[in-house]
Amino acid sequence: MATSARPRAVIVRVPPMAWVFLGAAIMSEITATLSLRQSEGFSRIGWSVIVVVGYSVSFFLLSQALQRGMSLAVAYGIWSAIGVTAIAIIGWVAFHEGLSGLQIAGIALVAAGVAALQSGGVAH
Repeated sequence: MATSARPRAVIVRVPPMAWVFLGAAIMSEITATLSLRQSEGFSRIGWSVIVVVGYSVSFFLLSQALQRGMSLAVAYGIWSAIGVTAIAIIGWVAFHEGLSGLQIAGIALVAAGVAALQSGGVAH
């Protein structure tokens, strides 16, 4: 009687520099996104340059985190989740944009999803 072996989850240790690159990528992405608002549809050249450079640097730094062993799902999940959460909070505080209970719940669900991705390990 043959039994099917299920893949086992293996925890992958990510080198500290991958986390440093990911953190810098997140900061660059947040800066670019905030500058996007200030660029007024790319009509203000200084802010527009910050947007283009900021996003370019962010993707480069994200790629460096991947090169150092971080999985794509975890890196992109954390990058996007922290970015969207930070922008929502900064928009609420600095620009007096609304933040409903449903939006807060959505942010919590995104955070839970990222935590699930990170704790899931890698199937072998």
